[in-house]
Amino acid sequence: MIDNIITVDENQGQSLSVVGDAYRVIISGKQTGGAYAVIDMQIPPGGGPGPHSHAAIQELFYVVDGEVNFKTEAGGYTAKKGSFVNVPKGGEVHCFKNTSDEVAHMLCTVIPAGLDEFFEEIGTPVAAGTFLPPPVFDEQELIRLRAIAEKHGQKLYPPNYLD
Repeated sequence: MIDNIITVDENQGQSLSVVGDAYRVIISGKQTGGAYAVIDMQIPPGGGPGPHSHAAIQELFYVVDGEVNFKTEAGGYTAKKGSFVNVPKGGEVHCFKNTSDEVAHMLCTVIPAGLDEFFEEIGTPVAAGTFLPPPVFDEQELIRLRAIAEKHGQKLYPPNYLD
């Protein structure tokens, strides 16, 4: 239960490089008693996570700026500035990618929290807005990443799973 109003300014929250994207955990599950977390996501051209699912987590995206292509097993959707995407609980496989030439900016809310801890575990702490090159995973690193994902209620799929 949250007893007090939580305020966060533009300089607060942990900044992480995750799969080449720049994420800032605005409010973590630790601050909300696990109820939810909010992540500010900046996705460079070509950026975005591969196909994944999380059966017990609802994920909500609001596109602040730019354009992001979402893919699911049911089809695709191009989310532009002002668009909203709801990935309900249930584990539908999904991914997103910035196919434009500009950095895309989204706010992501996860209910309950948990993905924020996953990002903290696999991400690299960076200065706000810093983009690192996407990592190249060998087979050993992929096994480790899948184990961490499963620990946080996620399942990872091959990059071409939704093609």
